[in-house]
Parts: sequence; structure tokens; C-alpha cells
Amino acid sequence: MKAGALGKEYKDGEIIFRQGDVGECMYVIQAGKVEVYQETGDKEVRLAILDAGDFFGEMSIFEQEVRSASVKASGDVRVLTIDKKNFLRRIHEDPSLAFHIVKNMSKRIRQMDNKHTRIRSKDRRNWDNRPD
Repeated sequence: MKAGALGKEYKDGEIIFRQGDVGECMYVIQAGKVEVYQETGDKEVRLAILDAGDFFGEMSIFEQEVRSASVKASGDVRVLTIDKKNFLRRIHEDPSLAFHIVKNMSKRIRQMDNKHTRIRSKDRRNWDNRPD
């Protein structure tokens, strides 16, 4: 990482966190891409590919539950970590940030609901390339 740069770098395939880990922060992607997936037995089920500007792990700021999915670098990636204290400070400074987070969480819930509906109807075409 460059001197003075914020964030942490991960190499291709490196795990950022695992499903079941206890989380205390969220992440914002500064550069690169990550893959969000769930581990089901010996399989990995891809949930999303996120890139620069996207965030993940935000549920741990709202709930004190374990991580519901795993995240790994897809190529080289740099992410910024934000803990609950800093998140709340930023929301206080810019309340529109809260709206942005909730809007993205709502979008993700809707996408997962659409995928679940397709599974139930046995429509297993390439979900990631279909418009929602």
C-alpha cells in the first residue's frame, strides 16, 4: 500500500471475513472488487460481486450477530474499515448517509427475494446477469 493511504489491501482470493465470524465493523471498497458468498456444506454460493464505492458488512453495525456471509477479494482490492462509533459520528454529520445505507440494504433484500422466488420456481438461469 502507498505511504499515507488509508484502508487495507487484500490479494486475489484472500478472505476479508468468513460467514460465522463475529463482526464489529463494516467495509467500504476503495479500489477493486469483492465476492460475497455463503458457504453451504462444501459449496460456495455467490451472492454478489461488489466494486469500488460499494460497502459490505454493515449488518454488524446494526446487530451484534455473526456474519451471514463470507467475503473475499476478487483481484487486488483495498477496503476502508468503519466501526460503529465512526459510523454513528458520520451519520450525525451527514444524515443522508443513513438513507443511502438503508436504500442499498433494501435493494439487496429485494434482489435476494427475487433469487429466492426463482429458486422456488426452479428457474435456475444465470441470476447475476438477469435484470431485476
